Amino acid sequence: MSQTRKYTSPLREQQTTETREKILNATMNLLERSPHADFSMDDIAKTAGVERRTVFRHFSNKDALLDELWVHINDQLEAQARPSSLEELASGPKTTFPAFDKHEGIIRASLHTPAGQAMRLRSVDARRAAFHDCLKDRIEGASAEDAAKIEALVHLLYSASAWETLKDYAGIDGQKAGEAASWAIETLINTARGETPIKEK
Repeated sequence: MSQTRKYTSPLREQQTTETREKILNATMNLLERSPHADFSMDDIAKTAGVERRTVFRHFSNKDALLDELWVHINDQLEAQARPSSLEELASGPKTTFPAFDKHEGIIRASLHTPAGQAMRLRSVDARRAAFHDCLKDRIEGASAEDAAKIEALVHLLYSASAWETLKDYAGIDGQKAGEAASWAIETLINTARGETPIKEK
């Protein structure tokens, strides 16, 4: 009995990828253009210039789209949203905050629009676990209460909210904001343990 071969056209794969990118970029544009407003899958389809069913062919629902959009945004920013080592965690703002300057609209939209907030909050558990793994050995000697405070403050310092506050209230750009946030993270951890500064690899 002969088996039917599945033929995958390189052109079709390219078209699929391009359509997916078009949908993700359209969603980013909606986030930037509609601060404080929610939007539907119909809005996304219209902005992307595709049929509504095409959006659902690529993304089963809005949550799935927002999940991938957050990855897409971080890929474009080359941001380390979930660091894998203490060094990456401590130095992360130095590279991430300047990238936020280049994409200021989408970052502010992610903070202040309903869709943006939903998108970020869906990744909180994974981010929290990554930060905990990075910090656990360095703050092992701290009390449980102090360790929880340190983790909470590191989340605050390494965040788009910190970048926005430093930019708007301190009047500094992403580079200086990133340096300040990284310095604060290192100082916080070292003060809690009474140790020498973290050295980047």
